[in-house]
Amino acid sequence: MLDDFFTRAILAGVGVALTAGPLGCFVVWRRMAYFGDTMAHSALLGVALSLFFQINLLVSVFGVAVLVSLLLLALQRRQSLSADALLGILSHSALAIGLVLVAFMSWVRIDLISFLFGDILAVTPADLGLIWGGGALVLAGVALMWQPLIASTVSEEVAEAEGLKPARTRLFFMLLMALVIAIAMKIVGIMLITALLIIPAATARRFSASPEWMAVFASLLGAIAVIGGLFGSLHYDTPSGPSIVVAALLLFVLSLLPGFGKPAAARAANKGVRG
Repeated sequence: MLDDFFTRAILAGVGVALTAGPLGCFVVWRRMAYFGDTMAHSALLGVALSLFFQINLLVSVFGVAVLVSLLLLALQRRQSLSADALLGILSHSALAIGLVLVAFMSWVRIDLISFLFGDILAVTPADLGLIWGGGALVLAGVALMWQPLIASTVSEEVAEAEGLKPARTRLFFMLLMALVIAIAMKIVGIMLITALLIIPAATARRFSASPEWMAVFASLLGAIAVIGGLFGSLHYDTPSGPSIVVAALLLFVLSLLPGFGKPAAARAANKGVRG
């Protein structure tokens, strides 16, 4: 079965969608979409460093994403600039430095388009093992830290009073985000990772009666978007990564139509989490 490139693409995309769904919910609840963009843009710097130092791509991208997260936390503690300003500086700086480094490495031939927008049809059996293995690790981490993550999302002060250590929880969440971005980069690309995190979660919010169900629906809707986008790409001969995001967008638009979404359920889903 794994000899079929299209089957491998579906399995890879579904694996990423199932992993990104729960994390995407926390991105939506915490209003951290710009943070996701910053982490994604830093992936190109990781790619450039991987090529320059000839180290494993996944390790390099994950390492750079972690360093960007730690740098953001350190700068936020100084409170010299607002969070969105810091994110804007880090996001565009990391992307620009990555592009400049790639330009300097004239001895390396690199397909920037595949890194920016993904190349899911080129997934190998080894990539599948990495995606599903890494995804299982991320989901296990989310399950283990679910209550502290929910509590710190509601109120960091209350979580601190209950001894849940929200600062450690935030760092743990950032590490999970870095791992997901490193895994997903080859699937949908640097520019579209945040869309796969946010759009299914935003769609699931319309149908869910609890945070747990929202996480489940986000994963399922992401998987549906992957399958629909890939078949649409096959039928209309369109780029696979952007087609997946367009499919996710169509699901979101459908959820806004009368009779599809359930605003009351969405309100119930956000009892205890930020709207």
